[in-house]
Amino acid sequence: MAATRTANAHWEGSLLEGRGRVSLDSSGIGAYDVSWPARTEEPNGVTSPEELIAAAHSTCFSMSLSNVLSKAGHQVERVDTKADVTFQPGQGITGVALTTRASVPGISPEEFAIRAEEAKTSCPVSQALGGTTITLDAALA
Repeated sequence: MAATRTANAHWEGSLLEGRGRVSLDSSGIGAYDVSWPARTEEPNGVTSPEELIAAAHSTCFSMSLSNVLSKAGHQVERVDTKADVTFQPGQGITGVALTTRASVPGISPEEFAIRAEEAKTSCPVSQALGGTTITLDAALA
């Protein structure tokens, strides 16, 4: 069954001086201010498209890794993933660095590394970001 999720963005003003707000409509969990300076300088309590992509990617990868490990017969205790999305003005998103640590009793570091790469490939957000360099630092906790 296909699922569609919805967010809405409202923007006022020019790119550099303007400001906006993005709402997470499907979940209804909130609306967040966005601005150009939040993309290129300090966020100061305002989000950016890159931060939202980082949230989506870290979550999706963690879910994908849990699924890959479970299908391989492993009991997953926890997966913690950080995504650093790099934005370069004039070029766009130039890379995503995933860092994940997991607690999976009984798995070897070698098999874990193989499963983590498999999860990176099968993660729908990784697939959607296919034109971007995605690196992975995966280790057992």
